[in-house]
Amino acid sequence: MESTQLVILAGLVIGLVYGAVGLLSGFCLMSSMRGWLAEGDGRLVRSYALAIAVAIAASQLLAGSGTVDLGKSIYLQPSFSPAVLFLGGLLFGYGMVLSNGCGSRALVLLGRGNLRSFVVVIVLAIAAQMTLKGLIAPGRLALVQASQTTVNANSLPSLLATLGLTEAAARALAAATIVVALILFAIAHPAFRRSPGQIVAGVIVGLLVAGGWLVTGYLGADDFNPVPVTSLTFVAPIADALQYAMLSTGLTLNFGIATVAGVFTGSLVTAVATRRFKLEGYSSPRHMLRSGAGAALMGIGGVMAFGCSIGQGLTGVSTLALGSFVAVAGILLGTAAGLRGALRVQPLRAAEADSRAA
Repeated sequence: MESTQLVILAGLVIGLVYGAVGLLSGFCLMSSMRGWLAEGDGRLVRSYALAIAVAIAASQLLAGSGTVDLGKSIYLQPSFSPAVLFLGGLLFGYGMVLSNGCGSRALVLLGRGNLRSFVVVIVLAIAAQMTLKGLIAPGRLALVQASQTTVNANSLPSLLATLGLTEAAARALAAATIVVALILFAIAHPAFRRSPGQIVAGVIVGLLVAGGWLVTGYLGADDFNPVPVTSLTFVAPIADALQYAMLSTGLTLNFGIATVAGVFTGSLVTAVATRRFKLEGYSSPRHMLRSGAGAALMGIGGVMAFGCSIGQGLTGVSTLALGSFVAVAGILLGTAAGLRGALRVQPLRAAEADSRAA
């Protein structure tokens, strides 16, 4: 089997596992933030933190051993626009609240029979493609060119190396500091320690991120036909998957498209096997409008931020890229703004009640 075919098959398997785990555990940054900020339940956010810790530890081990060159990924480029990354993160985070979940969560829920997620996936894909290559692309490129900066240190390890540390020491120090802090944050919560399902979900998702790096950066490192070095991310792959479904002639399968197909299939099979499959739709036209608007913001913001709550929140951060931390800060702030404060997105029933009263 050729390396490209191996990468596609591995992407499908990684997606299948993610879809099953996502359905069974409810793994999702938006749900994590809502549970923590609005409902006082911190278990899901600890699961997400544990996933980041595992992703960083495993990915940096791969990079430190020379197995995978993370420098070939889109996250560790010498030039980037902090302003566009942050703005894209803000848009994505707020859109995530409007749509009640990110792109990966929409794929998981679609496999469970949630037809609202079908609208989210389609609108997100169209908005992302418009921002990548369509009507919005010139504006995005103009913003990037106007605010782009070239840096000598584009990651935490390279930043520490400017203080005189060796590359290996800087990588170990940066990774260990963040990993230990995240693990302590996770296990300090008694309810999380009593939730083995959430612990296992965090570990598995973190390992899937490292698995993606291993598949594309090692198995796909063909001298004559190398594949792009990447891992779990969903905005651009969802857009590519829709385009492939419509125009497969002349297009080729890749790791991202295979992962998207795997997530949906893994969730569907798990939902049917556990009798969780149930068709659901919108409660009102207002509900559909809000969900579609959120999906559009996620598609636009996800492209601007070079990733989503998974693509930057886990995969990008696992590289310890400075730009990824900027994008994640925007995602977290946008999500927090949608959940609390003056820009808070009202719960749908309350919003509809206010509309009827007016």
